[in-house]
Amino acid sequence: MSSPSSAAAESTTVWAEVRHAEPSDVPFIRRMIYQMAEFERLTHLFSATDSSLLSTLFPSPPLPHFFSFTPLVLYLSFTSPPVPSSQTLSITQFSLSSPVADPDGADFGSPLGDGRRIAGFVICFPNYSTFLAKPGLYIEDIFVREPWRRMGLGKFMLSSVAKKAAEIGMGRVEWCVLDWNVNAIEFYKGMGAEVFQEWRICRLTGPSLEKYKDE
Repeated sequence: MSSPSSAAAESTTVWAEVRHAEPSDVPFIRRMIYQMAEFERLTHLFSATDSSLLSTLFPSPPLPHFFSFTPLVLYLSFTSPPVPSSQTLSITQFSLSSPVADPDGADFGSPLGDGRRIAGFVICFPNYSTFLAKPGLYIEDIFVREPWRRMGLGKFMLSSVAKKAAEIGMGRVEWCVLDWNVNAIEFYKGMGAEVFQEWRICRLTGPSLEKYKDE
């Protein structure tokens, strides 16, 4: 059986599955969040741990998917198509023009021990539009690990979330993009998204938020 680190080098046919994350995926999600913080030059703000992610993303009792914090993971299969389950959101197949070098592949091998590899994640949660009088979804993060970018996997994940939002009657899907990330902005426009220039994010966090505790 091929190891997770060598599977991609031996196969040019790949199956991608977007599925609901499980608690065993949390260490991989945390590593990808840190990689995203590095890309966005925001590692000084990173403080997530496995335990804090586990307690907030997987509360007990569990809450319904897409009506609370919903983590999704992108799994890649190199030997056979994944078998859909109740955790599966969508599956697609694509071909590589050449083998992909994934130096961290062994560190992102499936915790299920099935030879698959984790290549990305999405975290979303519900919001509400008073104008539409409908709930919507806000995508906090969408991330694909560097070796697997520019292959349509980001579009596949975003499309999967948008499809689900439309199916359950939500009015919109929203997310933010850094103004210097020109490639991402053009990608989102190509997906049909409107990028608002007139809106700015306002945020209370850290000491600025804590000071309200005693007021």
